[in-house]
Amino acid sequence: MTEAVPGTAQEAVELTYEPVLADSVGAVRARARATPSGRLQNGVLAVCALFALGALFLNLTASTGPRVGGTVFCLALLVMLVGMHRLVPGLQGQQMHRLYATQGAFRVIVDHEGVRQYSRDLDMTYRWGALPRYTETDDLFVLLSGDRHGVGIAFLPKRGIAGPAGADRLRAILDGNITRV
Repeated sequence: MTEAVPGTAQEAVELTYEPVLADSVGAVRARARATPSGRLQNGVLAVCALFALGALFLNLTASTGPRVGGTVFCLALLVMLVGMHRLVPGLQGQQMHRLYATQGAFRVIVDHEGVRQYSRDLDMTYRWGALPRYTETDDLFVLLSGDRHGVGIAFLPKRGIAGPAGADRLRAILDGNITRV
């Protein structure tokens, strides 16, 4: 369903959806890719993994032969680093999902003023100044606060948009009011 926005040529876009865990986890992962602090965290994990791989290589190719303790340590460190890269967004997404899962169906209206979310116990309005940036994934539009950490976050699942042109209309509203990152 769309609503005409008084005084503009833009139409509002309405979404209706039930929150699922994949939305929350996807939003946290998108935030990590779109914010400087998230990219820094991912970069530090990648550099640590490279050091662990280097240490493993040096251990395995040592002239005195590989040491079991060094090999086990390097492999455990690699598993931990890869696990952190996968596990942390999943845990953060689970925490976020717990808040939304109890609310039942969400109805969201996005227009030139901002985003309005309605559910059983929540009635929230975000004006564009509160969430001045967004990023897009295959399944979500993820709106972010202006701080470098993207502490404030809202997500709009594409599956909740009615009609095939709805995602394009929503993208046009977002592009007209906030910055894509």
